[in-house]
Amino acid sequence: MKHLRAAVKTLIVPLSLSLWAGASLAETPKNDYPTITRVEYVVACMRDAPKASQEYMYKCSCVVDKIAEQLDYDEFVKESTTSNAISIGGERGEVMRGLKGGRQVARTFRGIENEARKNCFMKPK
Repeated sequence: MKHLRAAVKTLIVPLSLSLWAGASLAETPKNDYPTITRVEYVVACMRDAPKASQEYMYKCSCVVDKIAEQLDYDEFVKESTTSNAISIGGERGEVMRGLKGGRQVARTFRGIENEARKNCFMKPK
C-alpha cells in the first residue's frame, strides 16, 4: 500500500503541474503585442486626439486592443507600417506607394483601425 501511494504521488504531481502549465499557456492571448508597441500606439493616438486627456488614454488603449483581436503582431507591423509610410511625401513614400498591393494593405488596415475606433467611441480617421 505504501508503494502504491508513492507511485500515485510520483504520477499525480507531474501530471497536475503539466496540466497547470498547459492551462496557463492556453490563457495567454494569441495576439499579444509587446508592451512598447501598445504604448507607442496609444501615445501616437493621444497625440492626434482633439484634446489630451485620460479619457483618450483609455479610448486609444481600447483601439489597440481591438486591433490586436483582428491582427496578429506580424500582420499589425506590416499593415500599420505600410499604411503610415504610404502617406509620406516624396521619394520615401513612393517606395511604399509603388509596392504591389501596398495600397490595398493600407486600406485594409485603415478599415480595421476605423472599426476599432468606432467600437471605442472615437471618430474614424
